[in-house]
Amino acid sequence: MLKWLWLSAAMVLLDQLTKGLANTLLQPYQPVPLFPFFNLTLMYNEGAAFSFLGEAGGWQRWFFTALAIGISVAIVFWLRRLVPAQRVEAAGLSLVLGGAVGNVIDRLLHGHVIDFLDFYYNAGSCLPLFVKVGGECHWPAFNIADSAITMGVILLLFDSLRRYGSDKAP
Repeated sequence: MLKWLWLSAAMVLLDQLTKGLANTLLQPYQPVPLFPFFNLTLMYNEGAAFSFLGEAGGWQRWFFTALAIGISVAIVFWLRRLVPAQRVEAAGLSLVLGGAVGNVIDRLLHGHVIDFLDFYYNAGSCLPLFVKVGGECHWPAFNIADSAITMGVILLLFDSLRRYGSDKAP
């Protein structure tokens, strides 16, 4: 099932292309409104998801890089063991792999991950995980790699639940 690595490569290419454009065309932390709920806003994340450990002093760069590389190697071995009928699982793993590699490239080249997709809504109070900026509640900025990882995990969960449901069927 290594034939699914094309999907990983496509995600890495799309991720790096969009991050390069964002880094070239946008000014850091200066939103460019596109819709009443969406900005392009160049941000640099030195941590992990939701800037976890972003202020840890630098060691986290190498920790998250090593972790992502280890997970990526494990995913390649996992993909090798799949059979052709496990297409959804292969697609999910390939998306996670592409996203992980895309963010590792950022950490190695820049020392941080480039984020630029900024979704928000106007409200008096924010839901958990949203950050209040002025009168707007912003979801933490993210990128194509993060989206690929999220979609990959959703596919893996869907496939797992689908198989669990079919095991219980009479």
